[in-house]
Amino acid sequence: MEGRASGGPERLQKILSRAGIASRRGAEAMIQAGRVTVDGQVVTELGTKVDPAEARIAVDGKAIEGPERQVYFLLNKPKGYLSTARDDRGRKTVLDLFSEVRERIYPVGRLDYDTEGLLLLTNDGALMNGLLHPRYEVEKTYVAKVQGPVDEGRLEQMRKGLALEDGMTAPAKVKLLGREGHDTHRVEVRIHEGRNRQVRRMFAAIGCEVLALRRVRFAFLDLHDVRTGAYRALTKEEIQRLYAIAGGQQNERNGR
Repeated sequence: MEGRASGGPERLQKILSRAGIASRRGAEAMIQAGRVTVDGQVVTELGTKVDPAEARIAVDGKAIEGPERQVYFLLNKPKGYLSTARDDRGRKTVLDLFSEVRERIYPVGRLDYDTEGLLLLTNDGALMNGLLHPRYEVEKTYVAKVQGPVDEGRLEQMRKGLALEDGMTAPAKVKLLGREGHDTHRVEVRIHEGRNRQVRRMFAAIGCEVLALRRVRFAFLDLHDVRTGAYRALTKEEIQRLYAIAGGQQNERNGR
């Protein structure tokens, strides 16, 4: 990382996040997994401070060369793709859909393998952290095709919060959209939490099975004119709006 003016030592996970390698939490996981080296030596201790202007930092053997151009994409994820940067079992990931993008991008949160719809990807660690932080309660909207006894009483349980194995859910906004067949319904669910397979588990808790699930909105963003498997770049205005709802870190960091 030669040629950069030294700002002094910084926490290693912060350097990786700023360089677009991963979110701060993702960078911490990389360090703990032994994937990060400093001057050829593996570093696994969180909080290690390094001067990015002097040290040679690498992830999986590939040197990082300072901050990449920050990019922001909205993907209409198909079923059958993992929302991860890589998979040790060789399964398809959402990054396989971005073969023309040179920057190292990462999903903002996850959609299940069998879930389709709106997924953001970026190399802006500050924005990623803000959008995923529970403090900001960024709302996600799903449409589920559900089989089972859907009625207002059961939907009201979801609106009040359900007891799952990992604790009570926050109240959801739930609306019955229509019936498809004898015991199959379409239901809109809006939540701001991001637990693993949360929507599916919420319906299971009221005795229903999710047959298909699609995320149709993330905050104010929707899938308008983005076909399944395709993506588009976010506009400057959309990025600014996302920062406004996620703590405004970019304004502080870049002086905008």
